[in-house]
Amino acid sequence: MNVTDHPTAAWTARQLLEAFPYDSQPKYLLRDNDKIYGEEFTDQMEVLGIEEVPTAPKSPWQNPYCERVIGSIRRECLDHIIPLNEAHLRRVLSEYVGYYNRARSHQALDGNAPEPRATETMGEVVATPVLGGLHHSYSRSAA
Repeated sequence: MNVTDHPTAAWTARQLLEAFPYDSQPKYLLRDNDKIYGEEFTDQMEVLGIEEVPTAPKSPWQNPYCERVIGSIRRECLDHIIPLNEAHLRRVLSEYVGYYNRARSHQALDGNAPEPRATETMGEVVATPVLGGLHHSYSRSAA
């Protein structure tokens, strides 16, 4: 994951290439109308065989999945932490993404996580702090 204060179309095109190695790219990419999706980005999309689906201008509700996850990251993580530097922010986001995908319950997944968990029925419930105790991951200890 690369970070820049001033993203350009060329930088964004490079991120796209690095995001989908080994022919793992999606068929479609829903994007907004930011200027960072310029000619270089469009050319890279064409090379990768990805079809662009731009949203209507000033319509964030047209990309609800992205808006939802960004909102969760802000509400559940970044609103409660002051990153000290870029490396700290990367560690925090990496830990949160692991928690979000492996431990956090999701209503749309019937209380499971995106990476499904086995149901544990035996043993005492143990809470493991995540992000310094901001969240907790729950499991059962061996009986």
